[in-house]
Amino acid sequence: MRWIYISPHFDDAVLSCGGLIWEQAHKGTPVEIWTICAGDAQPGPLSPLAMACHQQWGLTSAEEVVAARRSENQEAAGQVGAETVNFSIPDCIYRRAPTGELLYAEEVFVPVHPIDRNLDNEIAVALKTELQPDDRIVSPLAIGSHVDHVLARRAAERLGRPLWYYADIPYLLNQKELLVPATADLNETRLSITKQGLGRWQNGISAYRSQILMLFKTQEKMQDAICLYWQSHHGIRLWHTA
Repeated sequence: MRWIYISPHFDDAVLSCGGLIWEQAHKGTPVEIWTICAGDAQPGPLSPLAMACHQQWGLTSAEEVVAARRSENQEAAGQVGAETVNFSIPDCIYRRAPTGELLYAEEVFVPVHPIDRNLDNEIAVALKTELQPDDRIVSPLAIGSHVDHVLARRAAERLGRPLWYYADIPYLLNQKELLVPATADLNETRLSITKQGLGRWQNGISAYRSQILMLFKTQEKMQDAICLYWQSHHGIRLWHTA
């Protein structure tokens, strides 16, 4: 039985569940991180939003960003003991209409663009080709309503299988009030993480060097935030449908 963590972007699963992933892998459970928006950017001029992200990440071209983030994800997965699978959909800041127009040129915390209205179904079809009958699937709750997280959750729910859910970090840390509506009608399970698991979790997040400034400002603030989150339950909570 594999545990499959659905990660909208290269960092989401490790940010949210890195300590648990390590604990599972350390005990011999096969764990895989499946990154949905891991595809190459579509060609064309970038939006000011994308260029501002690149500046914060310390990277220039979209090609450099994707290559760097893939490499960071491999390093992070190694820290927590997981295998990786990358899907071919571009990050929302790079997705375009057939005419070349960027779909999310100004904001990512917005409703799904009409051109993406069937994308969750396409993702679900791609997931089904890789899944095995006994896999346990862990989906983001989509706390914060990032469009790629919303699409990932919708795709997982299209599979028609029992699901587990994780709370999206760092969005949960800044918007705790969104947890209750996001987990309505779900059952909660608390899972312990050792101090060693906490350390591997922090090390895994540290591997995402391009993202630390945007998400936490500094490595030290990241370590403190994850430690405080861990201390609240000496682990994390997952939610499930059955």
